[in-house]
Amino acid sequence: MAGVKEIRDRINSVQETQKITNAMYLISSTKLRKARRELDETQPYYEALRALIARLERHLPDIPSHYFEKPEDADPDRTAAFIVITGDKGLAGAYNHNVLKLAEEEIGKHRNFRLFVIGELGRQYFLTHGIKIDEHFAYTAQDPSLHRSRRIMAHMMDLFDRGEIGEVNLIYTEMKNSLSVQPVMQLLLPLERSVPHGEIPIDVRQETFRFYPNAETVIDAIVPNILNGYIYSALVEAFCSEQNARMMAMQSANRNAGELLKDLNVRYNRSRQAAITQEITEVCSGARALM
Repeated sequence: MAGVKEIRDRINSVQETQKITNAMYLISSTKLRKARRELDETQPYYEALRALIARLERHLPDIPSHYFEKPEDADPDRTAAFIVITGDKGLAGAYNHNVLKLAEEEIGKHRNFRLFVIGELGRQYFLTHGIKIDEHFAYTAQDPSLHRSRRIMAHMMDLFDRGEIGEVNLIYTEMKNSLSVQPVMQLLLPLERSVPHGEIPIDVRQETFRFYPNAETVIDAIVPNILNGYIYSALVEAFCSEQNARMMAMQSANRNAGELLKDLNVRYNRSRQAAITQEITEVCSGARALM
């Protein structure tokens, strides 16, 4: 009966673990719905800001601003800043591994870089691998908010305006749909100038723009809001991707637990049947011996 007891204990252990993974699945699904709702509510505002600055650039391509740059003017030796968004917790499949792998690949392409990490697992990973971290934005991965994204944006723009960094890159996980997530890198600063400096597109509609007090001031006021929108959207996207990855991981764990329980129940019934048969055989043998 010792084998039967061991199998029964194993079944109880798997059932308890399955309760935990199922609870984690439900929690992640709730967080995912909440985060997606917040992103959908704020996304139109930042999309409008991006469309506005694209219109301004098309109509006034000769605006002098250090926030804009043509790709061919990029300095390969400038200091590149990387904001890497990871999770604070594991049990999310390959979510953290994929984004950290992309971050290492991109960082390796630059001789001069500064690293800014969001997420405890990312901080531990880079420290373990001897990669210096300039700043760790704690408690942001699990609680994305406009306040936190605004703090990150202000710090990056301050470094960019002082010339300590020449570009700002954001590495995070993009959630394409409920079944597909992908780590991506986005260049935040400088903004790429799609129209050559000093040239006005011939297909631009005749629109009148008035700037108060001037165009440079307007651009300087719009760019921080756009960057804040980029960072906040990336934080929410990464948070949604993490919850989605955890949901899929927990769903897989629940499915595996179900298959394991099915196998254990078969083994339990066979062992129990064998033990009962053995007892009956022993009783019959003892009765036959007494006859």
